Amino acid sequence: MCRRLFGLVLNTGTHALFKSQMAEYYRDTHQQILKRLVSGELIHVDETHVSIRGKRGYVWVFANMHEVAYLYSATRQGELAYATLGAFKGVLVSDFYAVYDSLDCPQQKCLIHLVRDLNGELLDHPYDEELKRFVKSFGVLLKGIVEDVDRHGLNKHFLRKHLAWVDRFYRDIIDIDYQSPAAAGCTERFAKNRDKLFTFLKFDGIPWNNNNAEHAIKAFAKLRDVIEGSSTEKGIQEYLILLSVCQTCKYQRLDFLDFLRSGEKDIEAFAQSGRRKRGVKPSS
Repeated sequence: MCRRLFGLVLNTGTHALFKSQMAEYYRDTHQQILKRLVSGELIHVDETHVSIRGKRGYVWVFANMHEVAYLYSATRQGELAYATLGAFKGVLVSDFYAVYDSLDCPQQKCLIHLVRDLNGELLDHPYDEELKRFVKSFGVLLKGIVEDVDRHGLNKHFLRKHLAWVDRFYRDIIDIDYQSPAAAGCTERFAKNRDKLFTFLKFDGIPWNNNNAEHAIKAFAKLRDVIEGSSTEKGIQEYLILLSVCQTCKYQRLDFLDFLRSGEKDIEAFAQSGRRKRGVKPSS
């Protein structure tokens, strides 16, 4: 960027110094993003690995439709998730990683992950008729729900009616004895996660998948490909502060470079000042 904008060729040490200084400058911005996320009504969460000088670490992403925050931890244990989300009382959308189960908030598991797993079971047991009937019944239930989402959006007024069909699905399909070990295993999983599979039917604006977090993970994956394990823990934490700011600007359709040039540290204040200049009312 410096070469493109100013014709400057900077060495690696100078780049690292700039990165450290910028990360320190925007540390409060990163904390503001996290605070807004935790005080909101929805968080998508996911995690992925990163190499730190040959050692394995993990990057966690916390996102809603307007903000994204990345955090680093040395392990994939739940301490960071618990510390970050302990005060969160909105709906948490995640995959089936068990760490999230003990968090005290309504949860929605990613149904795309579930469908993939069921398809995998069918591939592993192609002649299991009980499993086929089970998966087909769930497919019919989910198809009807998704069709209503396509028509009306994630609006509980139109989606709550499906709760009766969910109850019927559990009564007729889940709460029976299966001879097939594969089908029995699937029903056990559905029973265990009953209060986390269809939460989105009870709330407005809650997705039934975790695509938002996976999209945010892809942004980090691009950075990971560039740094290629050369960063230290301190260095990756600095990268994640700046990536959080960059992606939050992108989610809010703000120009990241304009935000940096403004000297502002509050993304919301920067966005509002831009709206005032254009004469646009802030969205409610």
